[in-house]
Parts: sequence; C-alpha cells; structure tokens
Amino acid sequence: MTKLSVALWIVQGLLALVFLLAGGIKLVMPIDELMAQMPLPLPGLFVQFIGVAEVLGALGLILPGLLRIRPGLTPLAAAGLVVITIGATVYTLAAGDVAPALIPLVVGLFAAFVAYGRWRLVPPGRA
Repeated sequence: MTKLSVALWIVQGLLALVFLLAGGIKLVMPIDELMAQMPLPLPGLFVQFIGVAEVLGALGLILPGLLRIRPGLTPLAAAGLVVITIGATVYTLAAGDVAPALIPLVVGLFAAFVAYGRWRLVPPGRA
C-alpha cells in the first residue's frame, strides 16, 4: 500500500466520522430543536434529507473499498459530499457567519482530495 493510499484511507475514515456524526444528529434530533439552531429558515424535511445524504455518503467513503464491492462508488460518494459542503459553506456565509464557513469549506476540500485521489491517483481497486 502506497503512502498516498494510506493518506486517502485516513482522510476517508475521518470524513466518514464527521459526516456520520453530522448526518446522525440531523436524523435523531427532533425537527423543532434542529430548526431552532438554524440561523436561516430551511424546511425540516430538507434538513433531514441532507442528514440521510451525509450518512449514506459516509458509508460510501468506507464500505466499497473495505468490502471490495463496487469501489468506484467511493469517489462518487466523496464528490456528493463536496456538493453538500459547498451548500453548507454558502448557507453559512448567507447567514453572515464568515469564520464558521471555513469549517465546511475545509471539510469539502478534504472530500475533494478523496474524490480526486480515488478517481485518478489511487483507485480503491488498485490500492
């Protein structure tokens, strides 16, 4: 296993933890409490949909490579999480919070690293 492959697995694992936590909170917390924490109004079902997408994306980062079943899904899961983090960054900026917008931006950059790394540099089937 190359150093790049190890680095990708580490980042994939950390991202999976982040998105499992974030998505799990959106799915477990009551909608009223969740909406009370949002700086701008969003439909509750949309937030829950994002939670499902985050949990599925987290599983897509780990399971295909780990089980060696359809490993080409890993870069697609990472790319989907990039889209989610772009939305989170824009939403945070629209709420007027510049510094907190750096968190989804950095997470999105790591997801982009995994997407590109698993698609072009070290596909999971070859590592």
